[in-house]
Amino acid sequence: MREKRGRARDNRAPRCAASRQKRYIQDNSRLKCCARRQFSILYGAPLYGLAFLLPWFPWRHYREGDWLSSLHLIVTLCAFDGLLTFVLLAQCALFAESSSRHHSRLRLIKYNQVATLLGSTSVLFCGLVSDNMENFGYFQVFTVLIAALATACMCCTGKYSTSQYEQREICMEDANLENGDGAFSLASVVSLTKQIMTEKNFLCFVTMNFFQVFHLAFYNNFMMIFVDNLIPKDVLSSSVRSIMYGAGFICPQCLVLLSHAFLKKFGYYRIILFSFYYEGVAAAVMCLLGQEHYYLLAFYVTTNMVIVQASFSLFNLPLADIVDADFIKHKRRLPLSSMVFGTNALFTKPAQSLAPMVVVTILNHYGYYNLNNVPGLPDMSRSFLDLHDAMFYLVCLVPLCIAVLQILTWTPFSIQNSHLAAPQ
Repeated sequence: MREKRGRARDNRAPRCAASRQKRYIQDNSRLKCCARRQFSILYGAPLYGLAFLLPWFPWRHYREGDWLSSLHLIVTLCAFDGLLTFVLLAQCALFAESSSRHHSRLRLIKYNQVATLLGSTSVLFCGLVSDNMENFGYFQVFTVLIAALATACMCCTGKYSTSQYEQREICMEDANLENGDGAFSLASVVSLTKQIMTEKNFLCFVTMNFFQVFHLAFYNNFMMIFVDNLIPKDVLSSSVRSIMYGAGFICPQCLVLLSHAFLKKFGYYRIILFSFYYEGVAAAVMCLLGQEHYYLLAFYVTTNMVIVQASFSLFNLPLADIVDADFIKHKRRLPLSSMVFGTNALFTKPAQSLAPMVVVTILNHYGYYNLNNVPGLPDMSRSFLDLHDAMFYLVCLVPLCIAVLQILTWTPFSIQNSHLAAPQ
């Protein structure tokens, strides 16, 4: 059911016990390759590039049921996810530690969106070079070029980026951290994680972010299914549908770039809250109007998907402010940036898998499985109409309920005016 379509977008994916150790080690290690964010990126980038190439080069010519293909898949997933966690945690931590000034972080967000826009064109060029995957050899060559370019960019970041805590490794050699001598221990992990998780702002953000990840996975996995089934083919041409589907890869970045002035003036808190109100009101209006308004339905689904993705792109800003607040409150020698970002991902990542499970269960209850697996099912059968109704109400009620829950959990977030703080 095209459930893999949007998985790559949510790349904030450190998880489980191994992730907990990685984020702790990056905040407390004495090793330069772990202790300094720049070195984590610099040394991790080549390995990350190689992990990206692993799935595209078979270890031999696989036959059906070949055990080696299963081993290849397991090694690929573990290597890619592990290095993604290591490099991405360092990148997120470097974002928070590069500067504590709001306008500097906004500038980084802007650069990130421009880079994302440029990176998204790789899908187009890949299709052109490989003739839409018909020529697999050309596709492999293209992946090598992408891996080399990405590695070079990450190495530049690792070599030339700066942080407020450039002397991190010296501090850790000359003094003990507040949680001990820097050696890894379960007690230290539990203690530091408890301090982070008992913060009201962190709990508000994580809860809100859980629903955002759920909402994003909902659109990434099911938008094409809902549009194809709810909007007749003679209403929207295939080219218009392609534009709708492609909007989710380009328009969110454009929206973030266009809203840069508003972010400077009003701050991320109000912009994110406004997006929740828009999503809730739009869902309620669409539900009241009904599914017969095809053009309005197409506009509603597209704009909601774009706004959800755009607001999600801003979430590093509140996380960075939470890192700053934790650093000041506990008078730490160094901020626990990796632990804050990693703990957030640990509790929000399950939503990415929960959304497809819940929606598929509901759709199958109304006959989606039979619709796709039983030939000759009449288009206007009762089960077909019930399935369409279920899809429409999912499109409306899921965003509406999520918007209400997000408003309730985001409103108590107290770091609302960091954009007004005087430059430091």
